Amino acid sequence: MEYTEIETEVLIIGAGGAGIRTAIELDKHDTDCLMLGKREHGDAHTVKAAGGINASLGSLDPEDRWDIHAADTLEEGHFINQPEAVEMLCKNVPERVLELQDWGCDFNLTDDGKINQRYFGAQSYRRTCFVGDHTGDAIEQTLVDTAKERDIDYRENVFITKLLGSEAKIAGAFGYDMETGEFLLFKARAVVLAAGGYSHVYKRSSSRPDENHGDGPALAFDIGVPLRDMEMVQFHPTGMVKPEEKAGSLATEAIRGEGGKLYNSDGERFMEKYSPKQMELDARDVVARANYQEIMEGRGTEDGGVLLDISHKDEEFIKERLPSMYEKFKEYNNVDITEEPMEVAPTSHYSMGGVVVDFETGQTPVEGLFAVGEVTSGLHGGNRLGGNSLAEIVTFGAITGKHVASYVEDAPREIVDEDTVEDHIQDLQTLLERDEGHDPDDVMHEIQEIMWEHAGIVRTEQRLQEGLEKLEDVESKVKTMRVDSDITSRAFEHAMDVQFMLPVAKTIMKGALERDESRAAHYRDDHQDEREEWEKNILFKKTDDGMEMWTEDVPPMPRTIKRAVEEGHELDYHHLE
Repeated sequence: MEYTEIETEVLIIGAGGAGIRTAIELDKHDTDCLMLGKREHGDAHTVKAAGGINASLGSLDPEDRWDIHAADTLEEGHFINQPEAVEMLCKNVPERVLELQDWGCDFNLTDDGKINQRYFGAQSYRRTCFVGDHTGDAIEQTLVDTAKERDIDYRENVFITKLLGSEAKIAGAFGYDMETGEFLLFKARAVVLAAGGYSHVYKRSSSRPDENHGDGPALAFDIGVPLRDMEMVQFHPTGMVKPEEKAGSLATEAIRGEGGKLYNSDGERFMEKYSPKQMELDARDVVARANYQEIMEGRGTEDGGVLLDISHKDEEFIKERLPSMYEKFKEYNNVDITEEPMEVAPTSHYSMGGVVVDFETGQTPVEGLFAVGEVTSGLHGGNRLGGNSLAEIVTFGAITGKHVASYVEDAPREIVDEDTVEDHIQDLQTLLERDEGHDPDDVMHEIQEIMWEHAGIVRTEQRLQEGLEKLEDVESKVKTMRVDSDITSRAFEHAMDVQFMLPVAKTIMKGALERDESRAAHYRDDHQDEREEWEKNILFKKTDDGMEMWTEDVPPMPRTIKRAVEEGHELDYHHLE
């Protein structure tokens, strides 16, 4: 069983913004690391975060403060966030945004040269800094350029299939080169998981193909790290409806932040009845359910969407602030958004659940295994505030990188268990040699259909129970997939994805079934009220015979943030008109 061994001080799995910012911080502290990505350098999901990055700079609203940002974040998360993480984010992100500007990120500026800021949903003030409507792309490129200037090691087209070590300590990771098929054994003093979330376990997702199938949470879960709040999946209100290959692709919140309005097929601006005060800029879960309700009650378009219109704004303004959206709808829908509305519908967008970490260090309960970005849980609670994802990756990338650099100074290398490696290779070889069985694409699509139908925007006990039963049936298919002997094929890659998706899908279903209330992104049609006794987190851990599930109370809120919450800051949409 041949494989190539590669040693590094720190192995970073994932090369989006979170992974790169961690690597830059490690390099600042003269710590060697190796970043791994499934795609070419710079081609990461971070580029899809279009609308902006939050920071209480006060460029337009000087009364904004970090603690008000924290209050908005906790309120959007319906108070099951980890308060220490929220405080760390909101205090530190202004410095990280200014750092990005120093590194060359071309933020839109006000007339007096400050970083411009726009409104985003559920935010009390204008605090979302932006580069047109391609902020994530601009930040990712800035980070990539900085990493290249520092000559940080990067290897592309690598798929990690297993973490190595034990529940006590990490030793490295195993994977393969997606182009050559070569098996790769990585040995490291520390491993950082920055592999994204799991929104693509649903059939309609804003993620690109072959992203966010739950690699990170599943890898961590397999080695013994608990997962938290897995039922909390954000459905963005506005994904594209057509063409079919673009269904779910994001129509950025910046459209609504710049004044876009939602209408049903009867021409009614329906947010007036769902959220008369905050309208289209209410929390994402509120707007997504409103869109869903209009469609389900027959007031949607023929293609199953609603209409998002910003054509009342000047053409020049739209092309300046929303250039990517203008081009995207022109190319794929033949729609000129300066003159006519866009057709949109809810789409799976972001996973608030994930790996348990100590946010002060990025450390998971497994020594030497760290995690950063969407793969983690706790910062966003029950629903992520728009603009906080980019804020998270640069803030906690810096914090985690600094701590990892300190950790590896004295950390001994854990010895890789060769039997574990050989057993894992044998499992991969068995899959490659199977000459009959289920097509991985078919199994993947079946899981995605089950999740959309049974654990989607609106959930019930009956649908969740039925979904769990269907996932049990799918499990036998996962164990008997075939890939026609080609390790470099898309079929083999998808077979690996499916093995990550299944345990993640189960934890979503089980958490949603256990939480018999409606809170934030989790909506139970049979338990529509939010219950005080459920202001807690649901956790999962792998066991020899399945998984263990339990709940934990949320830590108390710091006094400073509590005062900001009590002050009752809130956006009144109508003063924008």
